[in-house]
Amino acid sequence: MKLTLSIALLLCITFSVNAQEISDTSFGKGLINFTAKDSSFSVRFAPRFQVRSVSSWDHDGSQYTNPEHNFIVRRARLKFDGFAYNPKLKYKIELGLSNRDISGANDFNRNTPRIILDAVVMWHFAENFELWAGQTKLPGNVERVVSSANLQLIDRSLLNSRFNLDRDLGLQLRHKSNLGGGFLMREKIAISQGEGRNVSEGNEGGLQYTGRLEFLPLGNFKSKGDYVQADLKREVSPKLMVGFTYNYNQNAVRERSGLGDYMFKSDGTLYETNVTTLFADAMFKYKGFSFMGEYAQRDADQPIAINSDGITPTGDIVLTGHAVNFQAGYLFKTNYEIAGRFTSLTYKDITGSLPTKQYTLGGSKYIVGHKLKVQTDLSYTTVNGSEDNITFRLGFDIHF
Repeated sequence: MKLTLSIALLLCITFSVNAQEISDTSFGKGLINFTAKDSSFSVRFAPRFQVRSVSSWDHDGSQYTNPEHNFIVRRARLKFDGFAYNPKLKYKIELGLSNRDISGANDFNRNTPRIILDAVVMWHFAENFELWAGQTKLPGNVERVVSSANLQLIDRSLLNSRFNLDRDLGLQLRHKSNLGGGFLMREKIAISQGEGRNVSEGNEGGLQYTGRLEFLPLGNFKSKGDYVQADLKREVSPKLMVGFTYNYNQNAVRERSGLGDYMFKSDGTLYETNVTTLFADAMFKYKGFSFMGEYAQRDADQPIAINSDGITPTGDIVLTGHAVNFQAGYLFKTNYEIAGRFTSLTYKDITGSLPTKQYTLGGSKYIVGHKLKVQTDLSYTTVNGSEDNITFRLGFDIHF
């Protein structure tokens, strides 16, 4: 942690001393934008953080009780991106500082904080082709790939928290095609380690394979708006993206494919099973209105973990089932937005988890787009048809 802060401070001092080399910038465009005199590299430094208050009431069967209130720094991150040697070779580094960003120390990352979120290079080696290498988000459901800085509600949905693919270490090949008449198609393929981010102690189980197809029948969104929630650009004509993702994690060793707890047998070895995850999603925007819909499904060959004797369950179970998530919002010309979300989770009986539904209503004030905003939302959750929880959240984002 101290090393990370020291590096950031050193960069700030270095660039300040050489201010005449720094290009013009403004709030939301990066705290520092630097390009070498010989154009051999560039770097943009853009720190950001999110602070929020959370109030929650659980239902005990007759009434809501046991209120809990707390304040948290949900995210605090240092982001660096630019190009190296040639504009066709780009990079991104994102480091996490908050407790939620760096938690998850275990034997497979030498019990150290998981500071690195992204460390990836992106090589535009041919027309319409890019090769990515390093640690970054897999091409999974659209909600997960949208940056947490660009959400129209306080945080992502329950579908995402239970079924997303998240980050992993490996290679990705990306291509885009123009099918004519403004109809675009994007193909994304990834081969990765299969155990999530910051794993340093070898590769347990097998590899993870991900493929995604995206169709944009009405052409490109403004400013890559298909991966930004809320129609801040107020699309003057309808824009639509429809995506499909298939993920196969061979011999997965964690309860949620590349996430969750590791599944240990009584002899200390890891239980392995093949896990398949499917997504279908869509993003639509038009004149301040935005809609996002998602479907997720996860299955496993042998979801109940068994000990080496081939009989006794270990107690670990792969979280299998399916979920749907619908979210819509309308941005007024005053840059106030109202948004609503419905999420439904249905788990397989073997998991022991009950069907869950959540209804969320939120409001946002975009002061400088997503770079400076205040947001609030209220969520009502039921479990197996019964009242379970009410949560109220209020927070702000600041992104240099």
